[in-house]
Amino acid sequence: MDFTKFFPLPVVASAHGHEVDLVIYLIHALMFVLFLGWGFFFIFTLIRFRKGKNPKASYTGVKNHISSYVEVGVALFEAMILIGLSIPFWSKQVNAFPTRTDTMEVRIVAEQFAWNVHYPGPDKKFGKADPKFYDKQSNPLALDRQDPNGKDDVVTINQLYLPIGNPVIIHLTSRDVIHCFSVPAMRVKQDILPGMSIPLWFTPTKRGKYEIACAQLCGIGHYRMKGYLTVESQEEFDSWLAQQISANAESGGDDDFWN
Repeated sequence: MDFTKFFPLPVVASAHGHEVDLVIYLIHALMFVLFLGWGFFFIFTLIRFRKGKNPKASYTGVKNHISSYVEVGVALFEAMILIGLSIPFWSKQVNAFPTRTDTMEVRIVAEQFAWNVHYPGPDKKFGKADPKFYDKQSNPLALDRQDPNGKDDVVTINQLYLPIGNPVIIHLTSRDVIHCFSVPAMRVKQDILPGMSIPLWFTPTKRGKYEIACAQLCGIGHYRMKGYLTVESQEEFDSWLAQQISANAESGGDDDFWN
């Protein structure tokens, strides 16, 4: 029986997504079994030890060890989920970052109430940033426009474009309060703390447009802090990136480029 057809989760669009779903299904299966077991046990005790059949209290207690066996079984199942699945997954997906040559790196700076996305450009080098260059409208990432490494950098607001099949490392920072970068289709969610750069990574495996949400209450405009992740082919991504670099060069880095 395929339980995923009866209890569907959001579409999976990342390489590690099915492993996350497996843990979710196992945990909920355990909770469901415990819920039914305790429910039937409660009903059984109400009927079996009702006052009409047991007018006098019994002080001998239960003499079998069924409850102990059940507790051991539950503990073993939980250990299997934790030691057999969760810890190895954490070691592989969270602690170990990809070293492939086609791995992309992107910076995202969260602020009330937008996602500022920063690409390094073809040279794969991020331009320098300094708070003195910050302007909420024209330069929300406080980039130094004179830095040679930043001449081909690309910046978008609430729009993240990635090529399918390539690992991506996203460096997350916050300009103001605690935010949370969440892309359910990619099975990634990471709190973002002011003053820290926190990396996460995943490999998109399905083309499409997916929502980026802030999963941490970050202020009165939290409800509208929404962005979009577009996964496309390598050729489409390269074409998009070239168009953005060309538009930036023509505008001289003015506001028209920040879209």
